[in-house]
Amino acid sequence: MHEYSGMAKIQFPFTLGVGSGEPYPDGVILWTRLAPEPVHPTKPGGMPNRSVSVRWEVAEDAAFRTVLQAGTATAQPDWAHSVHVRVTGLRAGTEYFYRFTAEGHTSPVGRTKTAPDPLSEQPVRIGVISCQRYEHGYFTALKHLAAERPDVILHLGDYIYEYGKPANPAPGRYIRPLESTTECKTLGAYRDRYARYKTDKDLQAAHAAAPWLTLPDDHEVKDNYAGLLPGDGSSPSAFLKRRNAAFKAYYEHLPLRVKPVGNNSQFYRWRPYGKVADLMIVDARQYRDGRDMLGPTQEQWLTSRLRSSTARWKVIAQALFFAPRKFPLEPASSDAWDGFPQSRARVLAAVPGDLVVLSGDVHNAWAAELGNGVEFVTSSVTSHPPGTDGSAMLALNPHLKFFDGRRGYLLVTASMTEFTVDYRAVPYVDRTGAPVVTAGGFRVQDNKLQRTDL
Repeated sequence: MHEYSGMAKIQFPFTLGVGSGEPYPDGVILWTRLAPEPVHPTKPGGMPNRSVSVRWEVAEDAAFRTVLQAGTATAQPDWAHSVHVRVTGLRAGTEYFYRFTAEGHTSPVGRTKTAPDPLSEQPVRIGVISCQRYEHGYFTALKHLAAERPDVILHLGDYIYEYGKPANPAPGRYIRPLESTTECKTLGAYRDRYARYKTDKDLQAAHAAAPWLTLPDDHEVKDNYAGLLPGDGSSPSAFLKRRNAAFKAYYEHLPLRVKPVGNNSQFYRWRPYGKVADLMIVDARQYRDGRDMLGPTQEQWLTSRLRSSTARWKVIAQALFFAPRKFPLEPASSDAWDGFPQSRARVLAAVPGDLVVLSGDVHNAWAAELGNGVEFVTSSVTSHPPGTDGSAMLALNPHLKFFDGRRGYLLVTASMTEFTVDYRAVPYVDRTGAPVVTAGGFRVQDNKLQRTDL
């Protein structure tokens, strides 16, 4: 007898897809959320106010002929019926497939891959994305990224945008409508916003194609917030309540390893990929204090990791533009590392070389030399770009070596001998069906950038 006998059976609940993340050599986190009606006016996801048992399976093959592990997890109303399964006992550097079942319904199948063994010298392929505003267009770039089947996908912030619908949207920018006309400030509003985004089939495809490592920037909470300063006149205590609600919704919709507890939502972390790359995921938003970008605890953690790393490539994955920039007609951005030059100098001083910084935020693609390292900045998935004169910026900043104004993503390949990046771009996002092209390609050599696509 099923446990839901005598209760109203839920309709198909896997409308938001499946995902995996936080790959370790011996396991991953599997994710889904039960939501038969993703955006519901009174019940989160249209779910009844009861716990639901969810079965999960991990197999060697997509047809599930060889199931290696299986178990059950409980989807609870307090966490919007999200499911986070910590799977261990898997082989390092290995591809697996997974799925969920609940009350007679079976989810789509997801593909995941564990991180390599600590002594592995196998290359790693990384997709890098940022800034996916639903209203600004279609997530076609994510469809193409899913087809690349990378080993891991890094999302560097602005997974959602908290804005309400503008009264007079700029022509050509409001491509897909949202239900809400008001800014997200409550747990329910953030949940609905994530649910709307995650109904997108291209976003679902990217989550199902590879494990993700994610990091929030500002729009997961509020535009341009810094530490506990919301910039809108509200008190720090009121903003902290809002931020906690935003981070709870963030956890409910992504394959994170650690559940937020109270005011503590730590997103900075280290994820090694064998002897090839140390991924240091850095939070450049939550701990700002005065002119200190990272806060003392996180900065100490980062600089210690950089100094002690023996990996071929020391990779800092974070949201904001890292390299210095001079602008033709305006001051440098205070919401980038240019606003925190001492913090940047201390980070650069902590590593002798072979440093790679992966960044997002600015809605255009850039590449820069840092002296003892390089930076690659991914464009946005859809978010509208600022009116940047790329040619003028390159002329004014000789260490900037590349600019492209199209939407897209980075495809990184790191090995013991080289670090290469392809800038993948789509020509439009205001309708579906855009092709993808390589806008530029680079190889890192002695902390310098060499073009590979010319």
